[in-house]
Order: sequence, then structure tokens, then C-alpha cells
Amino acid sequence: MPELRLLSGRLKPMFFWFVATSVWSVWFVFRDPKFDYRLVAVAALAPDALDGLRGSVGPMHSVVTSIAALIAIMLVTAGRKPIRQRLLAIPIGLFIHLIFDGAFANADTFWWPLLGTALSQDPLPSVERGALNLPLETIGLIGCLVAWRFFSLGDKTRRSIFLKTGSLTRGE
Repeated sequence: MPELRLLSGRLKPMFFWFVATSVWSVWFVFRDPKFDYRLVAVAALAPDALDGLRGSVGPMHSVVTSIAALIAIMLVTAGRKPIRQRLLAIPIGLFIHLIFDGAFANADTFWWPLLGTALSQDPLPSVERGALNLPLETIGLIGCLVAWRFFSLGDKTRRSIFLKTGSLTRGE
């Protein structure tokens, strides 16, 4: 049962790698203090969390799913700019996960269902990498610690703003 594999500890999902790469990627591209960095980080974790329930790669590792999320958000939020701006963090996080997970290396999964509708039984890329995850998670942890200092999240007010709104601004 895939659920038992996830719970038994055999499946070691990545965490810091995806949080750090999503936050820093968005910061370097947009530098938008109104962007919801919480949502982008959660969305970057979602593909492994959701496909991990199956115990193998699945629809969340397909670029088609990320595009569908983008289209759905654009349609549902038409004429409502503030909520659109916030929710766009979700497909951005999904796309970032695909990049930093190397999901594009498996064309059948990456382009699912365009190249066939059968779901793969291959392990998640973050599981397949095995020991290579350790240096990636270490880099991710360092990236999170640098972000903590860079955005002055040790300051209670800044941390509170981040937790309530997802906003990050450069610390002085």
C-alpha cells in the first residue's frame, strides 16, 4: 500500500530544498513584497506530498497540471486582481517544483496525459535520487537560514507580517 510506504519512513520527501528554491526564485524574479511567499512554498511542496500518497510520480509532476492550475486561477479570478495576485503563487510554486525536482527528465510523466493516460509507477524523483537528497536538503536548509536573516524574520513584527500575509521585504 502506498500510504504505508509513506508512513513507514521509506519515502523521504524533500522539504527545505523546495521551500528555499521556491522563495529565492520568486524573490529574484519579482522582488514583490506583496507576493505570498507562504503559498509559493506550500505549492512547491504539494507535488511530492500529493503524488507521494500514491507512492510514485503522478499527475502533480506533469506540466499539464501546473498549466491547468494557472488557467483555472486566471478564469476564476477574472476581474479580481488582489486575489489573483495572491493565488498565482500556487501555479508558480508547482512549476518551480517541476524545475528543481528534475521532473522534466521523465517525458511520459512530465507531459501526462498528452503522451498517454497511464500513470507511472516510477518512484518520485526525490526518492529516486536517494543519497543525493542530503546535499540538496543541506543547501535548502542553508537557503532557508539565509532567507531568515536576509528578510529579518528574527524580528517579531516582520515574522508576524510574513505569517499573516506571506509578505517578505528586505531586512535592513
